[in-house]
Amino acid sequence: MHHRTYTVDVTAPAGVVYGLIADTTQWPLIVPPSVHVERLDFDGTEDRFQMWVTANGQVKSWFSRRAMDPVARRVDFRQETPAAPALAMGGRWSVDELGATRSRLTLDHDFTVAEDRPDDAAWLARATDTNSRAELDRIKETAENWASLDELLLTFEDRVTVKAPPELVYSFLYGVDDWPAHLPHVSRVNLTEDVPGIQLLSMDTLTGDGSRHTTESVRICFPHAYRIVYKQTATPRLLAAHTGEWSLFPDETGVTAVSRHSVLLREEAIAEVLGPDADIAQARAYVREALGRNSAATLGRAAQHAESAVRTL
Repeated sequence: MHHRTYTVDVTAPAGVVYGLIADTTQWPLIVPPSVHVERLDFDGTEDRFQMWVTANGQVKSWFSRRAMDPVARRVDFRQETPAAPALAMGGRWSVDELGATRSRLTLDHDFTVAEDRPDDAAWLARATDTNSRAELDRIKETAENWASLDELLLTFEDRVTVKAPPELVYSFLYGVDDWPAHLPHVSRVNLTEDVPGIQLLSMDTLTGDGSRHTTESVRICFPHAYRIVYKQTATPRLLAAHTGEWSLFPDETGVTAVSRHSVLLREEAIAEVLGPDADIAQARAYVREALGRNSAATLGRAAQHAESAVRTL
């Protein structure tokens, strides 16, 4: 059994820090390696979910169970189906109160690998070290902005009705490598899909003022559910984190296509990007308009693509 421990002191109340680690649904915004979390069961203290994370440049997925103790501010976790090369993986999050606005966050990991192979143990130790330090650093940064956290978090969606089968709309959204030929705001896409349904992509997009942004993303595709979830792993300066989802809802007339965005603003970048007099409200409006304009354009082109295919048939 290999053991690793990581600790960081946070200038924020212990309850705030515990709240960030307790809510797995927000982890893709708060925890850098976390790409997507599908919560399967939750009764307030027991939590079961599937998650996808980046580890040493790869995308890994597993099912986990957690037991939460809000009084002790402790979360014990154990992977049900560890991702290779781990045979077992678990640990504990704990938050200690150091004062009214100071706390200490500790993350303990334990893991085993088959036959204790040195190469596998080294790979897993490197991934655990890199991801755990990134997690603690981002949780510390987020918690220390707790007074304005509600304003820095933003979720919104755009939707369009399409008179076509959902398979045609999904095909357009899935085929992201074809977007530069169809979408004026997308100038370049570099796509890798070594594992079916897990897409790694780098994309250049244009904003309304003509500036170019390069983003990198991981997309997890669920074709039978007509869903594609994603997280940007390299974001524009204004965004500390950005996740999203394309989802389709069929009905008797066609399908409702929805684009949903969730972002965590980087407060210290607002003046740098939008000017010295800009505030959080202006940053929220700017991001809502920029992301919404591009996603609405993508939905509109997906609708046109699907409806024109139906007419051709």
